[in-house]
Amino acid sequence: MLITCLDLEGVLVPEIWIAFAEASGVPELKKTTRDEPDYNKLMEYRLNILKQHNLGLKEIQETIAKIEPMEGAKEFLDELRSLCQVIIISDTFTQFAAPLMKKLGYPTIFCNTLEVADNGEITGYRMRCPQSKLTTVKALQSIGFETIASGDSYNDLGMIQASKAGFLFKSTEQIKKDYPELPAYETYAELMQAIKNAM
Repeated sequence: MLITCLDLEGVLVPEIWIAFAEASGVPELKKTTRDEPDYNKLMEYRLNILKQHNLGLKEIQETIAKIEPMEGAKEFLDELRSLCQVIIISDTFTQFAAPLMKKLGYPTIFCNTLEVADNGEITGYRMRCPQSKLTTVKALQSIGFETIASGDSYNDLGMIQASKAGFLFKSTEQIKKDYPELPAYETYAELMQAIKNAM
Protein backbone atom coordinates (compact mmCIF):
# COMPACT_ATOMS: atom_id res chain seq x y z
CA MET A 1 0.00 0.00 0.00
CA LEU A 2 1.79 3.04 -1.31
CA ILE A 3 1.00 6.76 -1.40
CA THR A 4 3.15 9.34 -3.16
CA CYS A 5 3.11 12.73 -1.40
CA LEU A 6 4.00 15.76 -3.49
CA ASP A 7 4.50 19.41 -2.71
CA LEU A 8 2.46 21.79 -4.91
CA GLU A 9 4.27 25.09 -5.49
CA GLY A 10 7.60 24.79 -7.26
CA VAL A 11 6.83 21.15 -8.11
CA LEU A 12 3.53 21.20 -10.05
CA VAL A 13 2.69 24.90 -10.31
CA PRO A 14 4.81 28.07 -10.13
CA GLU A 15 5.23 29.74 -6.73
CA ILE A 16 2.03 31.70 -6.07
CA TRP A 17 3.69 34.38 -3.93
CA ILE A 18 6.41 35.03 -6.52
CA ALA A 19 3.76 35.40 -9.24
CA PHE A 20 1.81 37.78 -7.00
CA ALA A 21 4.94 39.78 -6.11
CA GLU A 22 5.52 40.33 -9.83
CA ALA A 23 1.87 41.13 -10.59
CA SER A 24 1.51 43.56 -7.67
CA GLY A 25 4.93 45.16 -8.01
CA VAL A 26 5.79 44.32 -4.37
CA PRO A 27 9.14 42.51 -4.60
CA GLU A 28 9.25 41.79 -0.83
CA LEU A 29 6.53 39.17 -1.39
CA LYS A 30 8.94 37.03 -3.44
CA LYS A 31 10.28 35.40 -0.25
CA THR A 32 9.18 31.74 -0.03
CA THR A 33 9.83 28.57 1.99
CA ARG A 34 12.96 28.17 -0.14
CA ASP A 35 14.33 31.26 1.64
CA GLU A 36 12.70 31.06 5.09
CA PRO A 37 12.53 27.69 6.87
CA ASP A 38 10.16 29.03 9.60
CA TYR A 39 6.72 29.02 7.95
CA ASN A 40 4.95 30.99 10.70
CA LYS A 41 7.61 33.71 10.53
CA LEU A 42 7.23 33.80 6.73
CA MET A 43 3.43 34.12 6.89
CA GLU A 44 3.53 36.90 9.50
CA TYR A 45 6.00 38.73 7.24
CA ARG A 46 3.66 38.29 4.24
CA LEU A 47 0.53 39.42 6.10
CA ASN A 48 2.29 42.57 7.30
CA ILE A 49 3.35 43.46 3.75
CA LEU A 50 -0.17 42.81 2.38
CA LYS A 51 -1.58 45.14 5.05
CA GLN A 52 0.97 47.87 4.28
CA HIS A 53 0.03 47.79 0.59
CA ASN A 54 -3.71 47.31 1.19
CA LEU A 55 -3.75 44.03 -0.75
CA GLY A 56 -6.21 41.25 0.02
CA LEU A 57 -7.52 37.89 -1.08
CA LYS A 58 -9.24 39.25 -4.21
CA GLU A 59 -6.00 40.62 -5.66
CA ILE A 60 -4.12 37.38 -4.98
CA GLN A 61 -6.92 35.26 -6.49
CA GLU A 62 -6.85 37.43 -9.64
CA THR A 63 -3.17 36.51 -10.06
CA ILE A 64 -3.80 32.82 -9.31
CA ALA A 65 -6.50 32.69 -12.01
CA LYS A 66 -3.74 33.40 -14.57
CA ILE A 67 -1.27 30.80 -13.25
CA GLU A 68 -0.92 27.62 -15.32
CA PRO A 69 0.61 24.35 -14.11
CA MET A 70 4.28 23.89 -15.00
CA GLU A 71 4.86 22.36 -18.41
CA GLY A 72 4.32 18.61 -18.19
CA ALA A 73 2.94 18.72 -14.63
CA LYS A 74 -0.57 17.49 -15.41
CA GLU A 75 0.72 14.65 -17.62
CA PHE A 76 3.19 13.65 -14.88
CA LEU A 77 0.44 13.71 -12.27
CA ASP A 78 -1.99 11.74 -14.47
CA GLU A 79 0.60 9.02 -15.08
CA LEU A 80 1.57 8.88 -11.40
CA ARG A 81 -2.08 8.62 -10.33
CA SER A 82 -2.47 5.64 -12.69
CA LEU A 83 0.33 3.86 -10.78
CA CYS A 84 -0.46 4.69 -7.13
CA GLN A 85 -2.45 6.94 -4.83
CA VAL A 86 -1.18 10.53 -4.81
CA ILE A 87 -1.77 13.26 -2.25
CA ILE A 88 -0.55 16.82 -2.67
CA ILE A 89 0.53 18.08 0.75
CA SER A 90 0.97 21.83 0.63
CA ASP A 91 1.37 24.73 3.03
CA THR A 92 -0.76 26.84 0.69
CA PHE A 93 -4.41 27.62 1.43
CA THR A 94 -7.72 26.27 0.12
CA GLN A 95 -8.60 29.79 -1.10
CA PHE A 96 -5.47 29.74 -3.29
CA ALA A 97 -5.42 26.11 -4.38
CA ALA A 98 -8.94 25.55 -5.74
CA PRO A 99 -8.48 27.02 -9.27
CA LEU A 100 -5.11 25.26 -9.61
CA MET A 101 -6.63 21.89 -8.65
CA LYS A 102 -9.12 22.31 -11.49
CA LYS A 103 -6.27 22.80 -13.97
CA LEU A 104 -4.51 19.69 -12.59
CA GLY A 105 -7.58 17.45 -12.91
CA TYR A 106 -8.73 17.65 -9.27
CA PRO A 107 -6.07 15.64 -7.44
CA THR A 108 -6.42 15.22 -3.66
CA ILE A 109 -4.82 18.08 -1.75
CA PHE A 110 -4.28 18.61 1.96
CA CYS A 111 -3.58 22.27 2.74
CA ASN A 112 -4.40 25.06 5.18
CA THR A 113 -6.98 27.83 5.35
CA LEU A 114 -6.88 31.63 5.47
CA GLU A 115 -8.87 33.81 7.83
CA VAL A 116 -10.42 36.54 5.71
CA ALA A 117 -12.37 39.60 6.87
CA ASP A 118 -15.57 40.72 5.11
CA ASN A 119 -13.59 43.40 3.26
CA GLY A 120 -11.23 40.76 1.81
CA GLU A 121 -8.31 41.53 4.12
CA ILE A 122 -6.36 38.40 5.05
CA THR A 123 -6.25 38.67 8.85
CA GLY A 124 -4.66 35.33 9.70
CA TYR A 125 -4.33 31.69 8.79
CA ARG A 126 -5.02 28.29 10.30
CA MET A 127 -2.56 25.46 9.80
CA ARG A 128 -4.19 22.04 9.47
CA CYS A 129 -1.74 20.61 12.02
CA PRO A 130 1.79 21.40 13.26
CA GLN A 131 4.57 20.47 10.79
CA SER A 132 1.76 19.53 8.42
CA LYS A 133 3.80 17.66 5.82
CA LEU A 134 5.79 15.49 8.23
CA THR A 135 2.73 14.93 10.47
CA THR A 136 0.62 13.84 7.50
CA VAL A 137 3.25 11.39 6.20
CA LYS A 138 3.64 9.88 9.68
CA ALA A 139 -0.16 9.59 10.02
CA LEU A 140 -0.38 7.78 6.66
CA GLN A 141 2.39 5.42 7.78
CA SER A 142 0.56 4.76 11.05
CA ILE A 143 -2.46 3.42 9.13
CA GLY A 144 -0.45 1.04 7.00
CA PHE A 145 0.78 3.06 4.03
CA GLU A 146 4.32 3.35 2.76
CA THR A 147 5.14 6.83 1.47
CA ILE A 148 7.30 8.26 -1.27
CA ALA A 149 7.69 12.04 -1.11
CA SER A 150 9.03 14.85 -3.24
CA GLY A 151 9.32 18.61 -2.83
CA ASP A 152 11.58 21.58 -3.41
CA SER A 153 11.77 23.56 -0.16
CA TYR A 154 12.81 23.50 3.48
CA ASN A 155 9.27 22.68 4.61
CA ASP A 156 9.33 19.50 2.47
CA LEU A 157 12.44 18.01 4.09
CA GLY A 158 10.57 16.36 6.97
CA MET A 159 8.23 14.36 4.74
CA ILE A 160 11.04 13.51 2.29
CA GLN A 161 13.34 12.22 5.05
CA ALA A 162 10.56 10.27 6.81
CA SER A 163 9.45 8.43 3.66
CA LYS A 164 10.74 5.10 2.33
CA ALA A 165 12.02 7.08 -0.66
CA GLY A 166 12.28 10.85 -0.95
CA PHE A 167 13.45 13.21 -3.66
CA LEU A 168 14.20 16.87 -4.11
CA PHE A 169 12.64 18.32 -7.26
CA LYS A 170 13.63 21.64 -8.86
CA SER A 171 15.16 22.63 -5.51
CA THR A 172 17.70 25.35 -4.75
CA GLU A 173 21.46 24.88 -4.99
CA GLN A 174 21.70 25.65 -1.27
CA ILE A 175 19.23 22.94 -0.21
CA LYS A 176 20.88 20.41 -2.54
CA LYS A 177 24.26 21.31 -1.03
CA ASP A 178 22.96 21.08 2.55
CA TYR A 179 21.28 17.69 1.94
CA PRO A 180 23.61 15.87 -0.49
CA GLU A 181 22.16 12.50 0.59
CA LEU A 182 18.79 13.36 -1.01
CA PRO A 183 18.54 12.52 -4.74
CA ALA A 184 17.71 15.70 -6.66
CA TYR A 185 15.95 15.85 -10.04
CA GLU A 186 15.08 18.59 -12.50
CA THR A 187 12.67 16.90 -14.94
CA TYR A 188 9.39 15.03 -14.53
CA ALA A 189 10.81 12.11 -16.53
CA GLU A 190 13.67 11.73 -14.00
CA LEU A 191 11.32 12.03 -11.03
CA MET A 192 8.86 9.54 -12.51
CA GLN A 193 11.65 6.99 -13.07
CA ALA A 194 12.91 7.48 -9.49
CA ILE A 195 9.41 6.95 -8.07
CA LYS A 196 8.88 3.85 -10.21
CA ASN A 197 12.22 2.45 -9.05
CA ALA A 198 11.20 3.03 -5.42
CA MET A 199 7.84 1.29 -5.73
